[in-house]
Amino acid sequence: MIIVGICGASGSGKSTMARELRNALPCKTLVLGMDCYYKDHSHLPFAQRTHINYDAPDIFDYDELLSDITALEGGKPITRNAYDYTNHVRADTEELLQPPEVLILEGIHMFRDPRLCAKMALKLYMQVDPDVCLLRRVKRDLRARGRSIESVYAQYLETVKPMYDQYISKYIQKADFAVIGGGKNRLAIEAVRAYICSLLPAQYAAPPAGAAGKG
Repeated sequence: MIIVGICGASGSGKSTMARELRNALPCKTLVLGMDCYYKDHSHLPFAQRTHINYDAPDIFDYDELLSDITALEGGKPITRNAYDYTNHVRADTEELLQPPEVLILEGIHMFRDPRLCAKMALKLYMQVDPDVCLLRRVKRDLRARGRSIESVYAQYLETVKPMYDQYISKYIQKADFAVIGGGKNRLAIEAVRAYICSLLPAQYAAPPAGAAGKG
């Protein structure tokens, strides 16, 4: 199993890049988002959950993510994790995810744990202007996550920007290369696709144009 890691600021296009790569690859490809591995805080009152720093590196359960990756590497299925952004709780499912040929991991602190980094055949850092990331985050949170403009703005000032400056911006030093402009950079997608295909078995070495993987 080939593992690709994608890291970068909130709103930098990590999920888009992961999706574009999955669709471009000619083999079974699975994407795991780091947001699905938030530590469980369902025991806390909603008001208290809203004030948790969800951009801090220690908010994620790296051991759980590592356990799932190890299971997939061993040929065992895992259940799909999920997260309810509106209520700030885990929303895991019983859906089985079968081991893929390519596993794409994406998240703001995906390069934080050296155990995870050691498993990655390729590490991509999404390098996008912070102002662009903010505008994308506002649009996403208002439309898809039931947030108000006031809450998005407050969270950005209190946790998002400080955590980016302190931690996330520095992960570029661990990357193999940076992707400029966001997750729809076609040249970057094609370059990464070609590299991953070179690592796959012979039948995938020269995939036909337009071939797409499923995950």
